[in-house]
Parts: sequence; C-alpha cells; structure tokens
Amino acid sequence: MRILPPLPPLLLVLVACAVSADNRTEIILATTTSAYETGLLDTLIDQFTASTGIEVKPIAVGSGAALMMAERGDADATLTHDTTGEARYVAAGHLVEGRRLMHNDFLLVGPAADPAGAAGITDAVEAMRRVAARGPFVSRGDGSGTESRELALWQEAGVSADSVHGRVETGQGMSATLYVANDRQAYTLVDRATWLTLGNRVDLVPLSEGDPRLRNDYSVYLVNPERHPGTRAAPARKFLEFMVSRAAQRVIAGFGRERLGGQLFIPDVLDE
Repeated sequence: MRILPPLPPLLLVLVACAVSADNRTEIILATTTSAYETGLLDTLIDQFTASTGIEVKPIAVGSGAALMMAERGDADATLTHDTTGEARYVAAGHLVEGRRLMHNDFLLVGPAADPAGAAGITDAVEAMRRVAARGPFVSRGDGSGTESRELALWQEAGVSADSVHGRVETGQGMSATLYVANDRQAYTLVDRATWLTLGNRVDLVPLSEGDPRLRNDYSVYLVNPERHPGTRAAPARKFLEFMVSRAAQRVIAGFGRERLGGQLFIPDVLDE
C-alpha cells in the first residue's frame, strides 16, 4: 500500500476552509425593499448569523415579486408588507407559519406648492382623490405592497389608476421612486421608514398622514416545504423564530430612532 506524504500546513487550512464553506447553511429570504434599504435587515441578519452560523441571502424586491418567488420555491422565507397578497399565497399553500413582525405607516408626500390641495387632509382617500384630479403622481408600478395600497386607495376613491392626471410608474423600489417624484415635483406614497431615512434628501413634504387605512404591516412566512421540498425549512424556521424573538424585536424598536429622530418600525410582538 502506498503511503501518501502529509499535506503541507497551508493546504490543510485551505481544505478545511473549503469543507466548511461547502457545509455552510444558507437560506434565501425574499424581502420587501423598504426593510432592506433602510439597513434594518442587515443588522438583524448579522445578529442571527453570529448566533446560529446560518447565513441569510436577502433578495430585495417588491412584495409582489417576493411572493412570486415563494410560489416558485425560489426562496426559503419571505418578509413582505402586502396582507391581501399574502393571504392569497397562504390560501394557495405556498406560505405557512406566518408571523406578524412589525408595522409603520404610509404618507402621501408631494411638492410644497401642493397644487392638488392635499395638505392637512387626514382622510387619505379624499387626499388621493384631490391628487388624482391634479397630479402628477409617481407610482412604484412594481407589484409591491406600496403599489397595492396605492391602488386600493384609488379604488376606494372611485378613481381608475389610468385616469390619474400625470401618473407614471417607475417599476423600481421605494427609494428610487421617491427620487423620481422629487425630480418631477410630483406626489407619491412612501412608507415612513423610507421617508425618515431619505426625506431630508428631497424637496417634497408630508401632506397627508395618520389615516388608519395607511397602516403598513410587515410579516414573515416560511415557504411551505411540503409544497416546495427543495427549500431549507429547518434553518428558515429558525430565522422566523429569531425575527419575533425579544432580542430582534428590541432591535426593530430602536433602529434608527436616535440617528433619524423617529421610529422607522414598530415591533408587533415585543413584550415589554
């Protein structure tokens, strides 16, 4: 029997690293852009990975696209803010073990000149009705939870989205859409976390807020492993459990408050 010479120390280290990388557990999280672009998700993922060794790869898209990833089995878990859309995917068997995570709200923002006269109108539907007649309005147009809420408000106002004066769709995330609205001095609907993060970079101002219909709920779900056997259910479930844990909920409660002067997200399961 031929006895091979021992591997050099450096090669041993490289082999060990390769084995470790091959055995590393990684899950894919289909997530809404607002949780990602604000930096909150990176903070939470870093803590989760440090405590479990499980890596999380976030794919930041609109909620509609995130839910479609779940339908195809292209993600292990989702973080979205479209309660109506989520309910459809739960009913179809693609999502299970859903948990409410946090919430904030939407604001109607627009140019300080406010040609539509929406300023101070606390009835969001009435404010949107006024904007529809005057415009312009910039929509995400990407199937996101934000666009879903926008369309619901138009419908409640008795307005067809196609008839909204000067309405354009960016097909992009919230931050890009906010910048387009600023360039056009147009109205848009924005979540509070994005507004607190980027509002000081644009000339737009808040015009209508506080209506309960503007509440913005975020939830996490496991992609159903019975429907999609290729998903990594066990580590994804650990991630969901972490997100609703006391430690994670405290991070959500405090994230950005001191730096930005307001609360970006309100945790839903924090037990003080």
